[in-house]
Amino acid sequence: MPELPEVEVVCQGLRPHLVGRKIVQIRHSGMNLRTQIPIANMFRHILSRTVVDVSRRAKYLIIAVDNGARMLIHLGMTGRLGFFPFEVPAVRHDHISFLLDNDLDLRLNDSRRFGAIHLFSGEEASDLEQTFFKATGPEPFNEDFSAQYLIAKAAGKKQTVKVFLMTTTIVAGIGNIYANEILFAARIHPARSAASLSPAAWRRIVQQTRLVLKQAIDCGGSTISDFLNADRKSGYFQVHFRVYDRQGEPCSTCRHLIEKVRIGGRASYFCPKCQK
Repeated sequence: MPELPEVEVVCQGLRPHLVGRKIVQIRHSGMNLRTQIPIANMFRHILSRTVVDVSRRAKYLIIAVDNGARMLIHLGMTGRLGFFPFEVPAVRHDHISFLLDNDLDLRLNDSRRFGAIHLFSGEEASDLEQTFFKATGPEPFNEDFSAQYLIAKAAGKKQTVKVFLMTTTIVAGIGNIYANEILFAARIHPARSAASLSPAAWRRIVQQTRLVLKQAIDCGGSTISDFLNADRKSGYFQVHFRVYDRQGEPCSTCRHLIEKVRIGGRASYFCPKCQK
């Protein structure tokens, strides 16, 4: 599933091609995603409207138009957004497309259909932070994501630190890949109790979260199987993985072999010598 870096890369790729363009046609395959595609509301609120902004919150892309309406897109497991000349035929799993006034077609392809699209009118979209994103934690690059914040949230928790970091209500956008990489960079064992960490450990986590995510964004994200950016290109952060999917390989720091366990039902990778 695309995590924060991949969604941010797509956001940055969409923005220069979408902002200032009018949506002149919407086509739907007739298939729904994880949730029903709000096609009637799309015709009502975004057709014939000009895109004024493209942003990201957590793992959602947010496309805003000039009447205040906003469309939120979650890519799910296999969702891809890309631009195509209008005359290029749609392919299998192209479920929704938005033709722009320059004859470019923005298409969402999702083979497993685990993605989702939500449409909010201008009135409904006026305060998404207090409605749709009310239970979503802060962005990792925001000031309110701090060691003090994490210490307060972790107090009394029985969760492991890895599960804690992957909890959307705690912090937005961190999934399995980056939780593994962040904890290695912070030298913290993923099975440690979140409540047991010292303030210094939380400061390392905050610092390394920002560094790892920024590097991943700069590398265009991680392409494990399906991810492509808006220009249909793969990311390459996976070549910089230090622990993820490297069980049995030597640690890049100490040469001890990377181990794999399941934590919270997810594959977890760590160096038993470097991470305590």
